[in-house]
Amino acid sequence: MRDVEHSDGVRRDVPGWLLPGEFTAGGDPTRIRRTPRDWAVDTATCGGAFLLGLVVCGVAQRYDPRPSQWLLAADLLLGTLACASLWWRRRFPLAVALLALPALAVSTSAFGAGIVITVNTALRLPWRRSLPVLAAFLTAGLLGVALLQGANTDGLVGAAVTLVYFLVSFAWGSTLRARRLWTLAVRREAERERAEHARRLADTRRAEREAIAREMHDVLAHRISLLSVHAGALAYRAKRSAAGTGPGLDGTEISRSAQIIRDNAHQALGELRDVLLVLRADGADGAATPPQPTLADLPGLVEEARAAGQDVDLHDELAGPARPPRPQLQRTAYRVVQEGLTNARKHAPGARVTVRLTGEPGSHLTIEVGNRLPAEASAPGVPGAGAGLTGLAERVRLDGGALEHGSDDGVFILRARLPWRAG
Repeated sequence: MRDVEHSDGVRRDVPGWLLPGEFTAGGDPTRIRRTPRDWAVDTATCGGAFLLGLVVCGVAQRYDPRPSQWLLAADLLLGTLACASLWWRRRFPLAVALLALPALAVSTSAFGAGIVITVNTALRLPWRRSLPVLAAFLTAGLLGVALLQGANTDGLVGAAVTLVYFLVSFAWGSTLRARRLWTLAVRREAERERAEHARRLADTRRAEREAIAREMHDVLAHRISLLSVHAGALAYRAKRSAAGTGPGLDGTEISRSAQIIRDNAHQALGELRDVLLVLRADGADGAATPPQPTLADLPGLVEEARAAGQDVDLHDELAGPARPPRPQLQRTAYRVVQEGLTNARKHAPGARVTVRLTGEPGSHLTIEVGNRLPAEASAPGVPGAGAGLTGLAERVRLDGGALEHGSDDGVFILRARLPWRAG
């Protein structure tokens, strides 16, 4: 079955044997093969052209009641050859037309083949090549009428009929060509649109995956790093206590540390659930989505980091508090700070972290997170895949900003500049 796009935009399954070979070749001329439909049409065309030629030959006998037998045999032979050549008219339209041209001039039984070839020429050849063929066929046909009927009333009538036959046949072939070209153009356009739709769908799915990856990392990396810090501290103190090199852990401390780990794990699950709700939310169904973090939530984020033992200084130097940045921008700024704290916790444990916010409406919102690099490699920190900064850079870029990071005089700096519209 072939999937065919119709003019009404509906795709329907059509058996391949009902389609011309040109429609099953995918636009590649070297792959055109005669389909069962083509076999039936070509057989009927050759037979019909031969029968029409016999009728014309019989009508012509009234102008010469006792023709020479060899002339009649030659007429029928030329007509038969002209009709047989129609079998190859699809692949060699111009060659078939040129080979049948002499027969059309001297053989009345080739008239049917001439009509079919005229239609085929207009159907398969462009105007600049089909019009000269039409002129040659008209000349040959009128010459044959003149030789048979002479310059009299019957000759004029025969010439007029011949002229009408060939012109109508050419017009019919031209109409079929225009329709076929239009159909092929519609198919190509439909294929192009399907390819474009598939590309857009792939881009959308890739963007969705990237959004999910960014959200998962932003939410879980921060929370899991806190879990790792608390669990690592608990394990470190327990190890020192067991080795007798440090104070022991009483039940209260163990219970408090376990409670902190448990609370952070629950918060991680809750935040993950919130992310999934946001990603699955459809604006049309009016489903409530959890509030997204803003600049007002930064003090809480910093306090949470301090509770985990991180030394953090927050300097909020933003101007124009009456006109805060748009929510999406605040969310991105929050994620920048969150990522900076997480990276410092993983790669520079114990280092002081400085968070600075500057900017004003009509300019830029600048977020800078800095921490000193460790002097030497210490115990392994929290493992990271290195995807956080990549996803963060993409998030900042989508907001029209720029993200840069690197070390300067032993200090690692993460800086984001986001456009802050005045309105």
